[in-house]
This record gives sequence, structure tokens and C-alpha cells, in this order.
Amino acid sequence: MTPTTAPAPAAPATADPSAAALAWAKTLVSFDTTSRNSNVAMIQCIADELTAHGITPLIVPSPDGNKANLFATIPAHDGAVTGGIMLAGHTDVVPVDGQAWESDPFTPEVREGRLYGRGTTDMKAFSGAILAFLPEFLSRPLAEPLHFAWTYDEEVGCHGAVVLLEELKARGIHPRIGFVGEPTSMRPVSAHKSSQLYRVTVSGIAAHSSMTSTGVNAIEYAARAIAFIRSLADEHRLTGPFDQTFVVPYTTANVGVVSGGAAVNTVAEKCEFEFEFRTIPGDDPGSVIARIEETLAGLRAEIQQENPAAEIRMDSLGKVPGLNPDGQRDALALAQNLTGQAVEESVVYATEAGLFQQAGIDTVVCGPGSMDQGHTANEYVELTQIAACEDFLQALTAHLSTTERTPQP
Repeated sequence: MTPTTAPAPAAPATADPSAAALAWAKTLVSFDTTSRNSNVAMIQCIADELTAHGITPLIVPSPDGNKANLFATIPAHDGAVTGGIMLAGHTDVVPVDGQAWESDPFTPEVREGRLYGRGTTDMKAFSGAILAFLPEFLSRPLAEPLHFAWTYDEEVGCHGAVVLLEELKARGIHPRIGFVGEPTSMRPVSAHKSSQLYRVTVSGIAAHSSMTSTGVNAIEYAARAIAFIRSLADEHRLTGPFDQTFVVPYTTANVGVVSGGAAVNTVAEKCEFEFEFRTIPGDDPGSVIARIEETLAGLRAEIQQENPAAEIRMDSLGKVPGLNPDGQRDALALAQNLTGQAVEESVVYATEAGLFQQAGIDTVVCGPGSMDQGHTANEYVELTQIAACEDFLQALTAHLSTTERTPQP
């Protein structure tokens, strides 16, 4: 594996994207699919376009029906719908709250060779290029089926992909290779860290601060748990294990949200905090969480010695497996061939690729744009990157054409 930190920028391209790819990227960005919102309107828009081209969409709703995944297949020339290659992307975007944008985040604008708007690089430009390319995909018989997957709630734990994979398994649909179009500057990425998200809730006993002995301070116990998580992060930073293919070559942890207490003269009855840890492929997430659970069990015993009604609880908010570069390598080899980039890189952010790999789909990450622009104010994707994505899709079409190859087993 190339010991790089993150996908390096691809060589500058000179081609402009097609009018259709740019138009579709703009259309998709105009849907405010921030994870707290429904994505159904965008999913229906994609479904309508697929239907207009004679492709039958499978809509897989979330358990509450407020969101949906979409899966569709162009069958192989012999009618086969399993095996083949899957192009996958998520529909949700991160919030723009508190960010200083120079333009409306959901009214996409082209300025100085860039398309600006929330989700342009993460990752609606990829989806737009796919939709623009539907006529080309349909123009030739395919040796293998070509699948499309769009999911919900990737940004908050990859919940949609879990639901979609369960549905595909029940239907006996199993793509052979997957390409997740997260922004990598169209360079193949074969490894990323896991992402494990948790909430810890500490329930104490409220009391007046002049009578601390009659209460149990939830904030104090939460602080002790937070301090342990930080010590665990420091241990990994100092002693590893290490993987130098990552820009941050060790497992990390971060407490990102804390809330608790009612007033300075009141013993805090409740405190909650949310944390994450991201493991390198060689580090077992289960062993990390086991150590945190052991510490919380010790704190639980202590807090209940003060008052049996007190409690400490930890709940999982999302478990996204890492993408491991070991094992099958067909997806990487094909991505290198289609992009003309003979590289193999890693990224520190997590994607749905780990879930697809865990389901037995040989998967790599490869898409237009750079994550340097993802999640930021004035998010943008270079127009040349959209054009490079279209080149990739053109090469994929040629690869799948029955006039140029035979199907894989």
C-alpha cells in the first residue's frame, strides 16, 4: 500500500463536465438532505429518472418511513441481476448551522471553475454524474449487471446502508464489486478507519449544593469517564499499534458533546456525553470498547454505593467498520485500471465501504472532489473533478461491454 496520508490531488484535468452531469449535480444539491431531514424527495427524484429510462427502482424505507434507500440494477445481457458492479453513494449531508457561507448552501453556484453548495463534494457530484450517464450505461449490452445504491443517514452512523444490505440479502442480490464515490480526487482508496459512536448517560441525585452529601453529582462521574477515554486516546497515540499509511497512524478517540447540570448551586442530576473512536484496520474495535465498558462498570459500582438509584448507561449510536486492504483485490485493480491511477491509498474518515466489504462485496472508495472541502463552509467540487468522474464511468461502461470482455465468475 502506498504510504500516503490522504488522497493526493489528482493531476489537473482540462476537460469540463458534461452539461447533464453539472445539471444533475445542481439538482441534487438543491435538496436539503441534512441528516435531520427527510431525503424522500431526493430519492423520488432519482427514482423518477431511473423509471424514465426503463430501470425499475427498489425503494427501501427506514423503519420510521421518514427516509429511504434506493437500489436499482441494469441487468446483464443474459438477464443476470446478481454479481456485477455497484456504484454507491449516500444522499444525506452535514448541517450548515453556524457556518459563514458566501452563497445559499442549497442554491448551487458555479464560480471560477468550481461548483459550490452543501454536498457538492460529499457526495452529490458523484451521484449527478451517474444519473447523467444512464443513457450511456444503457447503450450497450453488459457482461455483468450494473447496480446503483443510494442510502440515507451515512453521516450519522451509516444506518441506511445496514437496512439496505439486509434487504439485498433477503432478495439474493449480491454485487461482486463495489465503488463508493466519496471524495478521493478519483484516486483508489483501499483502507479507512472504523467509526464507533456512543452516548454515555450518567443519572445522579439532585440536591442543594449546600448539602452535597445528600446528592450524587452526575457531572463528576461523567468527567471521570471522559478523562479515561482521553487517557485511552493518549495511550494509542504514544504506544500504538501504528499504521503509517494513515495521516494519523493510530486509533483515536474524541469526546465531542457534553451536556448536564441545571445550576451552579445544584448537585447535577444528569450528565450526558457523546464520544467516538476510530480504529486503524489492525486494531480491534471490540477490545477498545471492552476497556471503556470495564471502566464504566467500575464507576457504576461506585456511584451506586453513594445511592442505589444512580446509574451509568452507554448506548451505541453507530458502528461503522473500517475498510481493510487485505483480502480480495479485484475492486482495487479495476479502480486502478479505470482511473489510470496505479496507486493504493488510505483515508482517516469512515465510509459505507467497510459495511459493504463486511457483507462480502469487494469494495474500494473512489470519487470526485477532496474531503478537504467536505463539511466546510463554501463547500465546492472542482468542475474538472466531475469531468474526471465521467471519464471513470465511460471506462467502466467500456469494461462492462460484452464486446470487450467476458463476465467474471
